[in-house]
Formats: sequence, structure tokens, C-alpha cells
Amino acid sequence: MDGVSTEGGAEFFGADWVPPQESEARPAPAPPADQQISLWARVKRALAPIAAFLAAVVKLKSVLFLGSMFVSIAAYAQLWGWRYGVGFVVLLLVHELGHVIALRLRGIKTSGLVFIPFIAALTMWEPKERRPYQEAETALAGPIAGTVAALAALWYAHASGSSLWRALAFTGLLLNLFNLIPFIPLDGGRVARLTYPWVWAVIGIGLLGYLVARPKPLVVVLLLLVGYELYLHVRHPERADHEAVEPRQRQRLSVMYVALIVAIVIGMHATYTARTLS
Repeated sequence: MDGVSTEGGAEFFGADWVPPQESEARPAPAPPADQQISLWARVKRALAPIAAFLAAVVKLKSVLFLGSMFVSIAAYAQLWGWRYGVGFVVLLLVHELGHVIALRLRGIKTSGLVFIPFIAALTMWEPKERRPYQEAETALAGPIAGTVAALAALWYAHASGSSLWRALAFTGLLLNLFNLIPFIPLDGGRVARLTYPWVWAVIGIGLLGYLVARPKPLVVVLLLLVGYELYLHVRHPERADHEAVEPRQRQRLSVMYVALIVAIVIGMHATYTARTLS
């Protein structure tokens, strides 16, 4: 029957009536799931390098890391001003991040990074097992990163004519060169013991030549340390762990080690500024 009926004051027409309070607007159709996943995957892929870099910093022991960093900045600022203090600590940080990133790429977690005023900085890690070649590559990653940062500072010093950036570049290069001295516990000591004997000879001759040109007590100390390590290297070849690395790995470490030293020396020469007496 197609008549009009009433119930509780409400009107409806036949069986098609729907109570007004129960009616809802239909939601807009969602995009297909595969499109959402592909978009998210593209975003993750684009941000992956940034996330990896930030993870290398954030996951460090924050209190010890930040506290020692600010103490170091304050210590250096007392001697050379806060701008130099900040710049020098940043160069130290880049050096240590080279170690951290190299460890993370090998799946090894760091247990912390701490700055030690007037000494340098220290990255703490506990490898599951000692692998000489991986340890040498990790050691070399720090001076490589630090040298790149110092050369970038040198480039900016030339572009801007800033004496502050030139001083930071020289100090950063000197720090990384010192770190490459083949003496444990320095980075160079972990690398040079896996290289060929001619590498030690080149370093010794270079130090001896510098000592003749510019006699300094520090150079004498360094030459003695290198000479002692060379003596142990020849007298006790088992210390070098040569049997633990392949010939191509020794070649790679030897070439990279010497090439990095040459790049640092050239960079330090470029920081030279002639001074005239007034």
C-alpha cells in the first residue's frame, strides 16, 4: 500500500525510509595501498643518508658527549677565543665521526664519544672480535674525514681571506698528521703495522729531513717513537699481523696512508702566510 503513515510524529514513504539520525556521509575513497607504500618508500630512500648521519650523532652517550664538548670549547676559548674554540672542536668532531660512521657501516656500535681538552677526542667501541684490517680501516677513516674538513676550511679561508679559518685549517691538518704517526695508540699505529716496510722508511726519512731543516724537540721525540716502532716491526714481524691481511689489502692501506700524508703536507704548505717585520 503506497499511502502515508506516521509513527511517533515521523513520516516515511514506503520501505525506502531511513531515519535522519542514522544517515551518514560516505567517506572519500582512500588511495590504493600500493601507492601509499611506494610514496613512503621514496621518502625513506631520500632521507636515508641524513638519517644515518644523525643517528651517528644522536645515539652517542649524550650527556658525556655534550658535556665534554662544551668543556673543551670553553677551554680552547680561554686561550684563542670562542670562535676558534667552536671551530676546532667541530674539526675534532668530524674526525671522530669518521670513526663512528666506519664502525656503524660494519655493524659495530660505539659506546660513546668524549672530548678531552688539550688532548683531542676519543671514540669508545668494543669489537666482538679483533680483525686487524677492519680495525686499520676504521682508524684511517678518522684522519680522512678530519683532513677533508680541514681542507674545506682552507678553501673557505682562501675564498674569504679569513685568518681565523686559515688557522683552523692549519691546526686541523696538523692534528690529523700527528694522528697518522705510526705509534700505538694513535690511528697511524693501527694502520702502519699492516703496511709495507717502505712506508716506515718514507716516514722516517721525512721526519729526519724536517728535523734537519727545522730542528725542534718535538720532531726528535716523534723520530724516536717511529724508530722504536720500526725496530719492533723488523725485530718482531709477528706484531704486524701481516698474515691476517691479504696482499691487496696491504697495498690499499699503504697507498691510502701515504697519499693521505702527502695531501696533508701539501695542505699545510698552502696555509703558510708570509710575514714581514714592521
